[in-house]
Amino acid sequence: MRRATHVFTKQMSLRSAVLTVATLFAALLVPVAVLAWGPSRPTFTMENPATYVTFDSITDNSNFGDERNFFRVREVDSSSAMSFQDDATLTAGKEYEAVVFFHNNASSNLNDSGVGIAHGAYARAEMPAIVKAGDQAANAEAFVGASNANPTQVYDYIKLKNPSTTDMALRLVPGSVKYQSYGPHDGDTLSDTALFSGSGQPLGYDSLDGTLPGCDRYSGYITYRFTAMQPNFTFAKDVRQSGTKIWQDKVTVPQGSTVEYRLSYDNTGNTEQDDVTLKDTLPAGLTYVQGSTKLYASDSPEGKTLSDEISQGGMNIGGFKPGANAYLTFSARVDGVPCSTQTNQGYAVTNNGNLEDDATVVVAAGGGCSLPTTGPVQVIAGLIGVAGITFGVVYYFMSRRDLETTLHEVQMHPTTITMSSDEPEHKQPEHRHEHK
Repeated sequence: MRRATHVFTKQMSLRSAVLTVATLFAALLVPVAVLAWGPSRPTFTMENPATYVTFDSITDNSNFGDERNFFRVREVDSSSAMSFQDDATLTAGKEYEAVVFFHNNASSNLNDSGVGIAHGAYARAEMPAIVKAGDQAANAEAFVGASNANPTQVYDYIKLKNPSTTDMALRLVPGSVKYQSYGPHDGDTLSDTALFSGSGQPLGYDSLDGTLPGCDRYSGYITYRFTAMQPNFTFAKDVRQSGTKIWQDKVTVPQGSTVEYRLSYDNTGNTEQDDVTLKDTLPAGLTYVQGSTKLYASDSPEGKTLSDEISQGGMNIGGFKPGANAYLTFSARVDGVPCSTQTNQGYAVTNNGNLEDDATVVVAAGGGCSLPTTGPVQVIAGLIGVAGITFGVVYYFMSRRDLETTLHEVQMHPTTITMSSDEPEHKQPEHRHEHK
């Protein structure tokens, strides 16, 4: 990728500044195949300019090189001269400058007849509002054209890279859109919106009315600056028993006591976050204490009592600049049954995303909550119950064994009936074998 060595110096005369910028812009050339410009169109040289109105199609401009690559970007660094390039790797908080070069390539000898004069000439730019985390090819695009140009519009891209794990927002630096040319409007500050509108910023020489003659002396460029903003924040929720000092993720307290919750928000990004909302919903077993919500921030370090909206879906605590933070506290009465656990979520909701955290309250019992009730009486009763069950099982098997033994003896020794002398003689009964 071509690298230039442009230095933008406001102290120079307007004309010399333009010439210096232009000269340093074209340090190296890149094969056109790798440039993201379009559409495909006839090209010209400084010695052989176009015979009609066309823009940015000269390939050997002594100041800018290949004009088809007319949109470039650089990081603004006051400590060193940064070059304009075809891409930029974004860093949160850094400022960048983009340039859009324009040149009506019609030969100057066509101006008197009017054939070489562009009408309705404009420049226009498009920038992404967000560059996603990890995106290595977010495109920004610039356009230059006129109603009587052929083609009517040309375009070029720059690539913006975000190697971080968080999205970056691009924000125009107010008042940074500047017009640079050899004419009377050199150095003018332009509208913040015209360049980025659908119709674009009108170009010109004597007047910025869209009328632009052909020839290098009528060329120029528009610069603007933008900042890479990276919104970020942290959120945490803690709890403590009222009257104590240490905030924790989990506490064990008696039934009927009061606990205090703290929701902590900290703007760790480099952009202001507006309308930050904190939310918390208490579960059954915890009852919000009316009038207990307080907000601690830079304008209320001693705490400011708020309404009770925190227990009714959340509350907007305002906007916070980078590095600012706030703490919201409120109280709740512990009504849960002994040994129950109450865990609830807190939330921070912003236009840059949401975060959540939880805190836990365990309701204590007099004897502790490590095991179910198991005093000496319960232990003895349990042992007796186990012994009873064991004895019953053993007795069952012993009885079963004795029964089987008895039956076996009966089978081996048939029963004999003894008769007296005065009883009539009976026939011995028939013996039946029992089978298991």
